Amino acid sequence: MCEALVARGAGDIRIERRAVKEPAPHEAVVAVGYGGICGSDLHYWSHGAVGESVLRAPMVLGHEVAGHVLSAAADGSGPAEGTAVAVHPASPCGGCDYCAAGRASLCPRTSYLGSAARVPHTDGALAQRFVVTAGRLLPLPDTVPVRKGALAEPASVAWHAVSRAGEVKGKRVLVVGAGPIGALVVAVLRRAGAGEIVVTDLHERPVRIAGLLGATTGFTGPPPPGLDAEVAIESSGSPSGVATAVAGLRRGGHLVLLGLPPKPEQPFPAGLVATRELTIAGSFRFHTEMAEVIAALGDGSLDVEPVISHEFPLREAETAFAVAADPSASGKVLLRC
Repeated sequence: MCEALVARGAGDIRIERRAVKEPAPHEAVVAVGYGGICGSDLHYWSHGAVGESVLRAPMVLGHEVAGHVLSAAADGSGPAEGTAVAVHPASPCGGCDYCAAGRASLCPRTSYLGSAARVPHTDGALAQRFVVTAGRLLPLPDTVPVRKGALAEPASVAWHAVSRAGEVKGKRVLVVGAGPIGALVVAVLRRAGAGEIVVTDLHERPVRIAGLLGATTGFTGPPPPGLDAEVAIESSGSPSGVATAVAGLRRGGHLVLLGLPPKPEQPFPAGLVATRELTIAGSFRFHTEMAEVIAALGDGSLDVEPVISHEFPLREAETAFAVAADPSASGKVLLRC
């Protein structure tokens, strides 16, 4: 038995005692050290749903976790007992056209930790113990403590978004929304050699954190007219954020839509996109990028530490979620499992 964080509906998350299932030969048992609270976790807590993914049964939350292998896979696959690891949260089918083309993040049959998109739901990993396919465990370098390893998943989301922007070296890039993901986008842009990184957010604290990670200019509210950014990465998911990103781009600029709106249908400045010949790329999750992120964390070329603002023990999850829900007062909030 172990303690796990379970969502039962809107406003209802609980620490429950749950049995740890018997691992199959290809599965390992992980002692979870730290887990991050993601925006999707907050939506399950506040609304009982993330878009069309509605809680229909109790579900363990969490997909941003790192820990140590407590029991290695019996078939010899995966890391050895005692290895510090981050957990890749996605299980693509491996057989569809998207997987064959190397775009497994688009696999329509993917299951994702802590997701109610399928019934039965896929339990997450915010628990003291967690059983997972050994192939989804990525060893952490000695230079990366487990606490920092918990940021490998959200940093991979940011890494994928920057890759969708194309070549950013030397370019002026606008990042709209400096929550944890937007802040990590800034860190990845800095590593990629962006010439100027302009950040805008509604709150002062996220803008300040983005500055610590490499933003060259920050605004609380929209940037002034005439920014003429070559690339904009929108990470807020709000219609006003998209409008700000479009307005901040130069003619012929490139827009990456990373933030997910509450509903798929949202107001969109299509006229400006057309007349200014902007190109648009969506960005959703990631796949192989997690190994690259861990390597960059290990060699020190990717700085993520300033994103972490709070840490709570698992038993104080309700307090942690309340703090994480206030972007004016927090960055990435971690739970110590």
